[in-house]
Amino acid sequence: MRYSGSWQSVWDDRILEIIDKEGPSSPKTILDTGLVHISKGHISTRLSKMADHGLLHRLPNGVYTLTEAGEAYLQGEYDAEAEEFIEDPEEYEISASETEANGA
Repeated sequence: MRYSGSWQSVWDDRILEIIDKEGPSSPKTILDTGLVHISKGHISTRLSKMADHGLLHRLPNGVYTLTEAGEAYLQGEYDAEAEEFIEDPEEYEISASETEANGA
């Protein structure tokens, strides 16, 4: 289970998955995969936003790569909302569902 941030869009997971599989990528290389159905400009905006929140690292020439946090997020070991690593994902999932049940 992934722990998304309120700032994330529906396309962010797909973009991160592409970078995870393909390696460092630019908006054009992501668009060229045919796996996202948004404009190159929108991809660029999402990449920048994810970099601002620590999931991606900006390289020269508009290329992005996953950070340690980005890799952990894809594996369900990072909470993008709290911007913190999750030590025990199973325990964290139970705690999160208890918090939601209590209306917090």
